Amino acid sequence: MKAVRFHQHGGPEVLRYEDAPEPELNAGEVLVRVRACALNFLDVWERRGLERVAIPLPHISGSDVAGEIVASAARGAGAAVGQRVMLQPGISCGHCAACLSGRDNECLEFEALGYRIHPGGYAEYVKVPRQNVISIPDHIDFAAAAAFPLTFLTAWHMLMTRARLKRGEDVLVLAAGSGVGQAAIQIAILHGARVFATAGSEPKLERARRLGAVGVIDHHTQDVAREIMRLTDRRGVDVVIEHVGDATWEKSVRSLARGGRLVTCGATTGAHVGIDLRALFAKQLSLLGSYMGTKGELLTVARFFFAGQLEPVIDRTFPLAEAAEAQRRLEASEHFGKLVLEV
Repeated sequence: MKAVRFHQHGGPEVLRYEDAPEPELNAGEVLVRVRACALNFLDVWERRGLERVAIPLPHISGSDVAGEIVASAARGAGAAVGQRVMLQPGISCGHCAACLSGRDNECLEFEALGYRIHPGGYAEYVKVPRQNVISIPDHIDFAAAAAFPLTFLTAWHMLMTRARLKRGEDVLVLAAGSGVGQAAIQIAILHGARVFATAGSEPKLERARRLGAVGVIDHHTQDVAREIMRLTDRRGVDVVIEHVGDATWEKSVRSLARGGRLVTCGATTGAHVGIDLRALFAKQLSLLGSYMGTKGELLTVARFFFAGQLEPVIDRTFPLAEAAEAQRRLEASEHFGKLVLEV
């Protein structure tokens, strides 16, 4: 099969479009003919190399996949050859206490497809456990189906499970142009929240407005916390969706109202941050970590997608052979929404 792999860590130039062995199925697995694979910044971290993480080489990235089942070594429903599917990007052991109680994203073996152990979707074929396939209706195209799972699952888990968002609350979404950002805006509005969003250019701010943000802030030229206090009559927001890290952390915390919750799922600009503990206890703030989400949550949020109430924003599509160019666009933050490889 054709695949995009890297044999050493480095810049986008290390990505090679080449022949690779087709996956061999084990019991309980299905083989999916990849039709589309969306990019995530995890793909870039893998390519660059991660401290204390051994990435097997050569490596195939790609966590967000949609396509058709072409072979199955699994029994039971949900594994029929010819079935159109998108994939739950988190793979777990399936038999530990966390998995059996529906908390599979807390499994000690939980890992994103395409991260280390499980080769990903930058290829013509990918294999996954049967429980990781979700049927998609005929009216959902493969590019949209690939652009949906990881970011909408992550945003849902942050807002609905960790922050326990309530109707009428105020939410600040950092980096509206990112995959998680555009998903969080839509989910928060769907559940009756008032949304404020940041972005780094006027075109991106306008896109955030069109998604429904009532107030937008240029995080390059404006003080985010000061603007949030102005926009909320000095109250602050109930929830901050944070995935940027060091560059935005202090202002994210300062943007919270009393009793506010900051939920973080990433550290793109740096993982080491500080906090004034006096603000933490005096304002009774909550700082919450969030890691992707469960299979059950993806099935829940997918219902809104299939019904047309949530729609992934696709910035551009690229042929698989141009994965390096797609990653360059991702690294340069030129996109709004998801970048998708079509296979």
